[in-house]
Amino acid sequence: MGLPAFWPDHLGRVDDELVPYEAAMTRMGDMVRERRVGLAPDRLWLLSHPQLYTVGRRTDPADLPDPRFGIPVVQTSRGGQLTYHAPGQLVGYLVADIGGTVNVVPFLRLLEDRLVQVVERLGVPAERRPTPPGSVLLTGVWTRATGRKLISIGLRASRGITTHGFSLNVDCDMGPWSLATPCGMPQVEMTSLDRELSELGRPTPAMADVRDIVCQILGAA
Repeated sequence: MGLPAFWPDHLGRVDDELVPYEAAMTRMGDMVRERRVGLAPDRLWLLSHPQLYTVGRRTDPADLPDPRFGIPVVQTSRGGQLTYHAPGQLVGYLVADIGGTVNVVPFLRLLEDRLVQVVERLGVPAERRPTPPGSVLLTGVWTRATGRKLISIGLRASRGITTHGFSLNVDCDMGPWSLATPCGMPQVEMTSLDRELSELGRPTPAMADVRDIVCQILGAA
């Protein structure tokens, strides 16, 4: 299947700071209903969550953290597997009409390509990776020099409207990633923008600047 010849002409930008995950899911449901009946445009919602893990429908129970660590684990309806969220991570939820559920994978690939551009604009050489047959999906954005994963992506589409989106580790606490199996891949090493830029001898931009670059490249205003 080839890539669809579109990206939304305009994404409305919605900014929030720290939003509890359950409250965000309720608000995202409202956004879907507003989009479906034409009360709102396609939207990119930027925010962060308090510390928790979210798991997709295909997550192996063996990938979960030991509950004694005390970090909540929440089941979600998105694609993908285990992801960690925390303050200092930029989450982007996309509520967009992509013209049919059949377009969700091509749309996801377009999103990957644009997020690669974001990371490179921020000063880190990046790439998306094709998934070898029979392997765990390599969805996301990876650093080219160090081979680490910087952005996780998990989308869902229902009746042609997307929900969920991506998470970019900016300067969050990365320790809890080691307490579980990220993305269903024991061998993956998760990283942050702060770590990659520090190793290159460069400063980490402010979160507000990261948000602006994401919006410029994804076409949100």
